[in-house]
This record gives sequence, structure tokens and C-alpha cells, in this order.
Amino acid sequence: MTTKTAATTAANPTAGSYKLERTAEPAVLLHVAGTWRLNRATPTGDAAVGELAAMPRPRRVTFDSSDLGGWDSSLVNFVRHVYESCRRLSIPIELDGLPPGLKRLVDLAEAVPEATDARQSESVPSLINRIGGSAVRFGDTLGEVLEFVGEISVGVVDFIRGRARYRRVDFLEILRQCSASALGIVTLISFLSGIIFAFMGAVQLQQFGAAIYVADLVAIGMVREMGALMTAIIMAGRTGAAFAAQLGTMKVTQEMDALTTMGISPTEFLIIPRIMALVLMMPLLTLYADFFGILGGATVGATMLNISPISYLTETVHAIKVSAVVGGLVKAAVYGLLVAIAGCYEGFNCGNSSAAVGEAATRAVVDSIVAIVVACGTFAVVFNVLGI
Repeated sequence: MTTKTAATTAANPTAGSYKLERTAEPAVLLHVAGTWRLNRATPTGDAAVGELAAMPRPRRVTFDSSDLGGWDSSLVNFVRHVYESCRRLSIPIELDGLPPGLKRLVDLAEAVPEATDARQSESVPSLINRIGGSAVRFGDTLGEVLEFVGEISVGVVDFIRGRARYRRVDFLEILRQCSASALGIVTLISFLSGIIFAFMGAVQLQQFGAAIYVADLVAIGMVREMGALMTAIIMAGRTGAAFAAQLGTMKVTQEMDALTTMGISPTEFLIIPRIMALVLMMPLLTLYADFFGILGGATVGATMLNISPISYLTETVHAIKVSAVVGGLVKAAVYGLLVAIAGCYEGFNCGNSSAAVGEAATRAVVDSIVAIVVACGTFAVVFNVLGI
């Protein structure tokens, strides 16, 4: 009988060690002894496998753990490495000599083999693959958006016909959040926008002795474009993000699933009231913003240009056309629809974590602003063609 022993850690005789002993069968008995800990220097499975491969081929491999002390996953890895190597070499191996807990861990590790496709390739996809993947994702997203818009269209029709299922008290609360609660920030931004318009125009028009036309500049700019645009951007950052956060939180807490279980459509109950509230309130907020923008311009005219309030008001009335007011209100309603759809869509498709709620609110603001700018450019072209 011959014996081959692996060296143990000299500084710590109780450290984990192993010994390969060839018996008379011929077989190999693998002794494991000492304390096996991850924070100590322990033998590796490669060393034991190398010694085993250098021996004459045994009929089987068994274990002896009579001198084994404490152990952790370091011994599990060692035994599993030897076990897998013996299976590759077609050498029978028995685990009966190991502690029952260690044997169960090794059996469990072998019972769930690693999937062949679990490790993703590290290769970088080609440019064509990246472009194709982006196109496919864009198409999928576009399809989801169109499906969402279709559901909203059906829900709006049911809302108008009085068949939508929602709580009227919730609808009134959303109306308040989209109107009265927003008056403060709308007042401030609109008033400052009018001041900026008037000041920039006054600097140029004073050179030609046409300071009175500051009233025309501010009135037309606020009524046609800036009143609706600034109000929409304010509502995108304030209300659109709130819609996304509210709906996203409802999805994370499975409130939407509860509504579906009770046979109530989340679109009718949660989304339609928000969309209708913002669409109805945006024109009113725009009129309010137009008034304070003109008031801001009048402040500059009275303090910087010495224009009397009556003269400024008269010039403003002459400059404003009904078509411009109606066009601004139409823009406001469309902007409100876009903001509400973006906020509700991102909240409705939010992930199932708290971090996803914040990401949904951020995406809702970005989507809303992009949609508002695109719509503003489209309106400019259409109104120019129509002569409005």
C-alpha cells in the first residue's frame, strides 16, 4: 500500500488538509482533516485532482472525514471539484464518508447543473445588429403607445357618454390639483415671461421711437404661443410627473391588479379622469397665464417706457385677434392631452420597484416636453398655412 500526502499549512497545523491513500482494491481513499475556512489557506481541488490523475487508474474514490473539524463552503468547493473531475474521468466516486450536511450540499449542487446558455457572450454586437435592435424596440414601443392611445380613446367616449366607471370625488380632486393648486407657479412664471418679453422688445423698439408696440409684442406672443407653451411645460413638470408617480406607485403596490380582479378597468378608473381633468383645465390656465403675462408687460411699459396703463391696454386690445385667442386655447388643450398621456403611459408601464417609479416620473417629464415642442412646431406650420 502506497501513500501520497499533500502539504498542509506549516504555520497552522489545524488548517484544512487532505491525503490520498491507495488501498488494495485498488481504490483511492481521500482523507479530509482539520478546519476548512475561507479565511484560512486551504488546499485547492486542482491539486488533489492533479495527484489523482498521476496515480494508476483506481476503480473508485471514497472519502474519510473522521479527522475533520469545522468546515464551510471552502470544503464544499473542494469536494465538488474532485467529484466533477472524477465524473469526467469516468471514475466512480462515493460521498458516504462525508458528513451528512456536506454530502447534501454537494448533491444539491450537482442536482442543478449550470445552464449551457447562462453565460452571455462578451462579444460586442455589430453596428447593424445594434441598429436592428433599436428599430425593433422602437417598433414595439410605438405599438404599445398606439394600443394605449386606443384604449384611452374608447375610455374618453365612454366618459362623455357617462358609461365610464370612476369616482366623481376623485375626478373633482384631480380637477383641483390641475387648476387651483397650480395657480401660484403659473402666476409667477407667466408674469416673469411677460416682463422678459417686454424688456427685450423695449430695448430694440426704443431705438425707433416705437415703444408703444411693446404692448403688441407681449400680447401676441403670450396669446399665440408663450401662454400655452409655458403653462404646458409647467404642468409637464408638475402634474405629468405626479400622474406618473401616482400610477407607478399603484402598480408597485398592486392596486391596479386589485382593480382588474374586481372587474374594474384601470384605464377608466384611473387614467381617463386624469386626462379629462388636464384637458379641461389647460385652456383656463392658459387664459390665466395670458392675463398675467400681459400684466407683466404692462408693468415694464409703465415703469421703463412711461406708457400709461390706458394706452397700453388700448394697444393690447387692438393687437389681439379672436383667432389668436382660439388658436392658443386649442394648443393648450392639445398640450394638456399630450402631458396627460405621457404621464399616465409612463406610470401605467412602470416597473415593480421604488426606483422604477422615479424613473417613470423622469421619463414622463422628458416625453411631455418633447411632445409639446414637436406639437408647437406643427401648430406653427399649420396655422401659417391657414392664415391664423
